[in-house]
Amino acid sequence: MLDKFVPDMHSQSIYRINYEKLAQKGIKCVIFDLDNTIAPVDIEKPTKEAIDLMFKIKDLGMRPILMSNSGKKRVEPFRNGLEIDSCASATKPFSKNYKKILTVYKMEPEQIACIGDQLLTDILGANKMGMMSVLVNPISKKDRSCTLINRVIEKIIMFILEKRDLFKKGKYYD
Repeated sequence: MLDKFVPDMHSQSIYRINYEKLAQKGIKCVIFDLDNTIAPVDIEKPTKEAIDLMFKIKDLGMRPILMSNSGKKRVEPFRNGLEIDSCASATKPFSKNYKKILTVYKMEPEQIACIGDQLLTDILGANKMGMMSVLVNPISKKDRSCTLINRVIEKIIMFILEKRDLFKKGKYYD
């Protein structure tokens, strides 16, 4: 069960990921978490850097999608600003909306990379679906109140993973 929390890749941020390499591996779709992955929780619209990244990903022939457990009101300004599709109130790590993305975009799990800052939602959800999982460091120390509990559980899981030599936070790999 612990292997479901181990990311396939670990990067400092979404801006340090080698998207060309992902495309070469057959990735056709990149699902991004929003809060503390693309933007801090208290920022209301995407930065120019985030917008430029989405265009780069599109130019590589991949489809970026925003998938967040945050509600539509939070997600919509980013969906519009980044000019990408989105799934709000996604209930990650549950599989329903991952399956919907597979169906709507006619893709197989191995064609999708999921990028996020949380083991309990982003990494677990992607791994359960057989998608590539990429853990990034949170952009900010500030979290939504509902995420604070996840962070405590995540620290315990990371401690166990490190003890078993399955994952080490701060050791980046692709």
